[in-house]
Amino acid sequence: MQTISEAASYTLRFINQTQRSVFLTGKAGTGKTTLLREIIQTTHKNTVVVAPTGIAALNAGGVTIHSMFQLPFGGFIPDNSAPQFSESTKFETKATLRRHFKMSGLKKSVIRNMELLVIDEVSMLRADLLDAMDFMMQTVRKKNLPFGGVQVLYIGDLLQLPPVIRDEEWSTLKNYYRGKFFFHSHVIQQHPPLYIELSKIFRQTDDAFISVLNNLRNNQITQQDLQTLNQFVKPDFDLKANKGYITLTTHNHKADAMNAQALADLKGELITYKPEITGDFPDKIYPVEQDLKLKVGAQIMFVKNDLSFDKHYFNGKMGVIKSLASQEILVHFPEENKTIEVEKYEWQNIRYKVDPATKEIEEEVLGTFVHYPIKLAWAITVHKSQGLTFDKAALDVSQVFLPGQAYVALSRLRSLNGLVLLSALRMNGISNDQDVMDYANNKASEDFLANALHFETKNFIHQYLVQSFDWNDVAQEWRNHRFSYNEDAQNSEKSKHAVWAKNQANAMDELLEPSQKFIKQLHSLFGQETADLNHIAARVQAAYSYFFKSLDDLVFEILWKIEEVKRSKKAKTFFDELTILEEMQTKTVLRLMKAKLLIEIVVAGETISKENLSSSEIKSYITRKTEAIQKQFKELNVTLIEDEKDLQRYTSKKGKTTVNKKSTVQETYDLWVEKKSIEDIAAIRVLTKQTIYGHFVKLIQTKAVAINELLPQDKLQDLAAAFAGYKEESLNALMEQHGTKFSWDEARMYKASLN
Repeated sequence: MQTISEAASYTLRFINQTQRSVFLTGKAGTGKTTLLREIIQTTHKNTVVVAPTGIAALNAGGVTIHSMFQLPFGGFIPDNSAPQFSESTKFETKATLRRHFKMSGLKKSVIRNMELLVIDEVSMLRADLLDAMDFMMQTVRKKNLPFGGVQVLYIGDLLQLPPVIRDEEWSTLKNYYRGKFFFHSHVIQQHPPLYIELSKIFRQTDDAFISVLNNLRNNQITQQDLQTLNQFVKPDFDLKANKGYITLTTHNHKADAMNAQALADLKGELITYKPEITGDFPDKIYPVEQDLKLKVGAQIMFVKNDLSFDKHYFNGKMGVIKSLASQEILVHFPEENKTIEVEKYEWQNIRYKVDPATKEIEEEVLGTFVHYPIKLAWAITVHKSQGLTFDKAALDVSQVFLPGQAYVALSRLRSLNGLVLLSALRMNGISNDQDVMDYANNKASEDFLANALHFETKNFIHQYLVQSFDWNDVAQEWRNHRFSYNEDAQNSEKSKHAVWAKNQANAMDELLEPSQKFIKQLHSLFGQETADLNHIAARVQAAYSYFFKSLDDLVFEILWKIEEVKRSKKAKTFFDELTILEEMQTKTVLRLMKAKLLIEIVVAGETISKENLSSSEIKSYITRKTEAIQKQFKELNVTLIEDEKDLQRYTSKKGKTTVNKKSTVQETYDLWVEKKSIEDIAAIRVLTKQTIYGHFVKLIQTKAVAINELLPQDKLQDLAAAFAGYKEESLNALMEQHGTKFSWDEARMYKASLN
């Protein structure tokens, strides 16, 4: 059986070194989320992450499927028929999607530049929705290939939450689909992904428990397994007397009622904490309750992992509220006899955009939601417990109503030692979907993965080079542009540039014959049983030298034309056409530069990675060219009075901050080094000042920033006097006494400097 390192390593290499789509699965606790983060951080491919629901997308650091692909809610019929509607059901077809759903230029640009699509929580993905995604991507990318030629990574455990299809929808969809899961889609049936399973479990180490979980998962539960589990049946278990247990139940209303009653039973003041919300963050994707209501003694759990070096808590760790103040929550962990202050967590609502300089897909922060990453934890639904880890749990699974719910509930626990069953587990109602069990037979063996990786890597290099010299699409775009002048009014702004368009289209056409000859040469070289990579590298270098100047000149021409047109009035449509051409032409050049780099990396025996497939020349290519053109344009048009409105007439307004894949504290520190003020940093990062002060607490703790860089001398003297001899865990008493002299944020930063 594969170890986690082997399966994870194969997945990473298939993503970076091949075009093969992959289904990555694994039992609960095998590290799928950790591997997803690793892939996003290291892949050289333009990556977009999507998920079926808003919360799943937020947790994966991506966007919803419906928002990314501009898809309506409702069923999808995978043909061109006229859909039938009723009061309760609505269906789209290829014809209606093509006709009615207009996609923004920004989303089209992202889809055209996408190289890797990651779909998380794929267990919830419906077959018809996946086919709708495939259709939209083929349409936008104008390529009759699965997902328009984009590699897809499907991630999820099919034995967890299934897709939701109402009976009245299924009565129509069953005419087109054998089942509701993503693997029943037409695109998967015709082009199955490679099935890789992470098999090493990190959450549990008890072999007996792991055996029971595996049998439950595989529909092979035995009487012995039931006896093992039913030893832990305690119908009269007193949850009030046994602290630290969370009840897992099947219905929201039961969990909510248990939490509300337990909180009401506690004496003391009820304090409500509200989030800091900045920018655009819809309430339907709030990751935790907007109003966090707490009392001292409340049982809580963390809903995120501790991102700091200390790792005080993990997703699902339980604790008890020790003290509360207006801006401070202390949580005690009884079994460790440790108390910590809860730090706020930042969730980001993002969208994807294409960097105009590098044509790389990047994330843009639309809004942030900053709140304490905790929730009441006397009870939780099995549904909401996915991804959590508990040391102690009482399972109310008497009303298990979905296949896999018993498995999900039990697999949250680290060991049988923390298990309490409130009723005996029975066989009825807990078997898993047979289609899912059958699909699991497609799992690839280690030998198959090794052979496939060797073959697919060679194929990837071959196809990458071929596609880098195949310019039919960009040439066709130039032809379309050239002939569009015939349809334009003779006296329009665009008509003045017809000769220019003809010359550029001809220049691009002249490159096609020699490029196709070189592609044939590549096919021949890779067609040999053992490809001579050194010889191939030499041929690529020669071809690069032959073609680069002509392609580079075309980029210059179109950037120059854009510089000219953006100063003209009534030319918005023309400007948009030129922008699409520029994107394609620039991408052609950047791809050629990367192809040359790729073959050099392969010959040198280095890893194909994000770091290796980039260079300062590639990153600065379009910026240097644009700056040179603007300078030259001004010199040739010295009489031109520049009007800022003219220059920005058709360009989009400056967006919100772009997400870098650094820690949130590091991003704040980088801006501080650039001499930005706290107010500036908050505005740039779409965060509140209070959140930024929280970052500085950590920067002071690690001695990256000194307290006297942030606070004046008189404030430091007041703080020193107040902290003299102060030994309490909580700052509440100190703030009650000295709160007029300094703020909570200033007190926290000063306390951090003492440590």
